[in-house]
Amino acid sequence: MRTSSNGTAVVGTGPDGNYGLAQCYGDLSSQDCILCYAEARTVLPSCFPNNGGRIYLDGCFMRVQNYSFYDEYTGPDDSYVCGNKTRRNGLLFKETVKRAVANAVTDVLGNSEYFGRVQMLVASGNESVYVLAECWRSLNLSSCKACLDNASLVIEKCLPWSEGRVLNTGCFMRYSDTDFLNAVPDTSRSYNRGKIIAIVVSVVSSVSLVAVASMIAVYIWKDRYVQKKRKGSYDAKKLAKMLNDSSLNFKYSTVEKATGKWDEANKLGQGGFGTVYKGVLSDGREIAVKRLFFNNKFRAVDFYNEVNMISSVEHKNLVRLLGCSCSGPESILIYEYLPNLSLDRFIFDATKGRNLNWEKRYNIIIGTAEGLVYLHENTKCRIIHRDIKAANILLDLRLRAKIADFGLARSFQDDKSHISTAIAGTL
Repeated sequence: MRTSSNGTAVVGTGPDGNYGLAQCYGDLSSQDCILCYAEARTVLPSCFPNNGGRIYLDGCFMRVQNYSFYDEYTGPDDSYVCGNKTRRNGLLFKETVKRAVANAVTDVLGNSEYFGRVQMLVASGNESVYVLAECWRSLNLSSCKACLDNASLVIEKCLPWSEGRVLNTGCFMRYSDTDFLNAVPDTSRSYNRGKIIAIVVSVVSSVSLVAVASMIAVYIWKDRYVQKKRKGSYDAKKLAKMLNDSSLNFKYSTVEKATGKWDEANKLGQGGFGTVYKGVLSDGREIAVKRLFFNNKFRAVDFYNEVNMISSVEHKNLVRLLGCSCSGPESILIYEYLPNLSLDRFIFDATKGRNLNWEKRYNIIIGTAEGLVYLHENTKCRIIHRDIKAANILLDLRLRAKIADFGLARSFQDDKSHISTAIAGTL
């Protein structure tokens, strides 16, 4: 699947068989497709210990199951997600969406790639509607049509909201008043496409829906064992109070003002669980603000884990945590700002890469190693990072390495020789 925009695979036989399907949307470049697959694979372990799961990203789809599902186009877990603001010209917008959806469906059914996209101008205005639709290529034409016909009806439930998505067993459909369509595929586009929405669907009974900013995640668990285990392990309210009473606490309004109310111009990057913005405090200090996508009691563990973990350690090769905010509408982490951003901005850029001669690269390697040694041998709290990669190695003005992003880190006791962990981080 790494060399193709779609594919299927079977591992094992009989009751031990596992079936997989992955497909990138038709306007995604080959490079972004590979990266979207990688992102989906990091989310898939969230479905464990269930016997299957689906991941919808705005770029690709992935499903794994313990039976052959390739010809399925409908199922009990089909769902839809709507946007969070209404339109003033509701009737005109609604009619335009319907026409654009119908045209997109026609494009899909006339395309061997099972992909269609449409941009249509809203009457009496300069605004447009954007629609994308795609069937999984394991379906035959009649099944694809049936899936899209159903999606066309369901997506109308989102009108006159400004955005809607249908997440069906055999197809995906989205409309929006914002242009989310990719440019003509090429190899130079950034990898950040395809991470606007992540939806994990594990078979099969209960639904928990959480919407924060533009990110929406849907978890459908086969049973509630994992959720009960998380509930019993962490008291989110108690931890929040501890942070509010500590010197680490920042007011949400202060951070929001520092980032220009989350101005896109201040956006530094985006990862699997949050977006990072540059901010300037009233005293002139520059900060990096990590705005987490999820803000609910089941994600509280990762937020408090990162706060407690990095606030307990200090080293020249670790990014310094300045504070956090957990009292506003979303959870926020505040770090020191490093103007050279992350290592991947250099090593994957032909121009910037010239600034890294061998001596500088050697120093970055040594700095990263020293930071890891400190984490592993620190007497206060021994830490395993679990997601060391170029994007998580930040560089200061002198291009010194600083390890960042402790959301997946785990600590272990002095009397333990190892820790057991599930799959985590970037494959």
